[in-house]
Amino acid sequence: MSAPVCLVVNPAAGGGRAGRLAPEAERALRAQGLTVRRVDTRDLEHARELAAEAAGRGETIVALSGDGMIGALADVLRGLPEAVLGVIPGGRGNDLARVLGIPDDREAAAAIIAAGHTRAVDLGVVDGGEHVNGSGPGGGGQAFVGIASAGFDSDANRIANVAPAWLGGLVYVYGALGALISWKPARFEIELDPPGERRVFTAFTVGACNSKTYGGGMRAAPDAMLDDGLLEVVVLESIGKLAFLTRILPKVFKGTHVHERSVSVFRAKEVALSADRAFTMYADGDPIGELPLRVRALPGAITMLTPAHAGSAFSES
Repeated sequence: MSAPVCLVVNPAAGGGRAGRLAPEAERALRAQGLTVRRVDTRDLEHARELAAEAAGRGETIVALSGDGMIGALADVLRGLPEAVLGVIPGGRGNDLARVLGIPDDREAAAAIIAAGHTRAVDLGVVDGGEHVNGSGPGGGGQAFVGIASAGFDSDANRIANVAPAWLGGLVYVYGALGALISWKPARFEIELDPPGERRVFTAFTVGACNSKTYGGGMRAAPDAMLDDGLLEVVVLESIGKLAFLTRILPKVFKGTHVHERSVSVFRAKEVALSADRAFTMYADGDPIGELPLRVRALPGAITMLTPAHAGSAFSES
């Protein structure tokens, strides 16, 4: 890859992990013969501004962060056809990197950046007018790279986001256990490819999945692909809390929970989601809007640097 690199660092990601790793990541990129300009973000809005500026300068944007900032950068860059986004894992979950096969090693990740192999990657987009926290280019709404969900996940994400940094990747299990204490099932309605089939569930959570994993390796949608133009809509129907702990939570890390009778999986280009009480939808670990909302797939929306063989992330390897 000949283009200069803008290394966008979220120094707070991973409880400060990304900030500590930034000098090493910068050295690893330079060791690959790349020209590197490092910028540190103050918040997600600042990250968006930095990405737009870097793309305007013809730089390849490389994120050293968690999935939240990667989603924010992708939201900006999807409106810029020549933009390219790379990833060096720096957060707690690093789920997109995990799905793409990008290792948690600065030298190995830098080598993938330098190799310059790109693929068109789908994004999910949340639409909802005033309900959504801002909007991006290329058709409105706010984009994300992984999974958008609401319900039990709303409570679990909120707890995980204020958990002690020393928990590392365990914050997501911590959040789930914390949310379970006071959880009460809710009634959700989904409409697939509106105007289309409507389904009503008494459920824990509903996820609209562009990618396979969230929460630090939880394979919520094991069959999701990053290039099929579809969302996997996963519904966990209401079950007892003990059953959740013994039959769902342990299995979600392998993706085998989808074989449980309490789990339903649908495929759609778009899904409308509402509930009988207020919920914040979270995407890539960050709040993105308040129900009711629509989530749609945006095929091939962003060009990303990936390993030459990204395995099961794509329908066509």
